[in-house]
Amino acid sequence: MSEEFEIRNKVAESGLINFDLTTLLPKGERKGIDLKDFLFQELILKEKDFREKVDAIDTEKYKDTYVYIYNSVDTIIPLWAYFVLTAKITDVAKKVVFGNREDLEVILMHNAIQIHDFEEMRGKRVLVKGCSDKEIPENAYIELVEQLKPIVKSLMFGEACSNVPIIKN
Repeated sequence: MSEEFEIRNKVAESGLINFDLTTLLPKGERKGIDLKDFLFQELILKEKDFREKVDAIDTEKYKDTYVYIYNSVDTIIPLWAYFVLTAKITDVAKKVVFGNREDLEVILMHNAIQIHDFEEMRGKRVLVKGCSDKEIPENAYIELVEQLKPIVKSLMFGEACSNVPIIKN
């Protein structure tokens, strides 16, 4: 007695939308600028020396990159110094922020989530992928929930075979 068996992908048939936050990660090189390199003996900001060092920056090395400006030494930096440095590279860099690499990633993901069109998920069941080979800032998941909660039918986190229900509307 032979029976025909049809292999069915129940996940695909369920209408579940799998969403991977890594698809929103902006592509491009990340570069840091440490302000200590612009200080006299890595301790004191002397305006003339600072401006000369900023003027000497080869802006091509920051072309189309995401730049984070930080200070690895315990020195007070006047706010105008950030203006001067940012003004030098902002025309070539994709984005310039103050902070460390993680701060840059938080800001980049925030911007990406804010401009992404989630309309295709309206009224749908959405599963946010839980595992990734790229690091996603935790804040991105919080912002994603803020965006999706009012529009989705249900929101889950994890993988299709093992997920955690988050909300049901």
